[in-house]
Amino acid sequence: MSDMQIQSVLQQMRALAQSSKLEGIESAGSLQPTQSQQRLGEPNGELNFAETLTDSLRAVNGLQREAKEVQTSFELGDANVSLPQVMVAMSKSSLAFEATNQVRNRLLTAYQEVMRMSV
Repeated sequence: MSDMQIQSVLQQMRALAQSSKLEGIESAGSLQPTQSQQRLGEPNGELNFAETLTDSLRAVNGLQREAKEVQTSFELGDANVSLPQVMVAMSKSSLAFEATNQVRNRLLTAYQEVMRMSV
């Protein structure tokens, strides 16, 4: 790739990143509550940890599937999918997976600490 093409791709990536930030801000006010958040109105008012965790894992899985679909479309030559879109989708997927992995590590550490406590 020439320097001009690289600069063009970088500029497109920055524009997509900026537009995704703006879309996130605009849609933040209209976000629908998740199933686990809707359950807060139940009589006991408790949030089910297992269901919240499951919902989060499904969201991460959805991001990974979406990134894979965008990548496959780009590889097959779909004119509606650009390289910056693929890179943004892959970055979102990667960040979500890394965050999930960190949560898992912290939960495991907390569990191990609780198991070490004497009763």
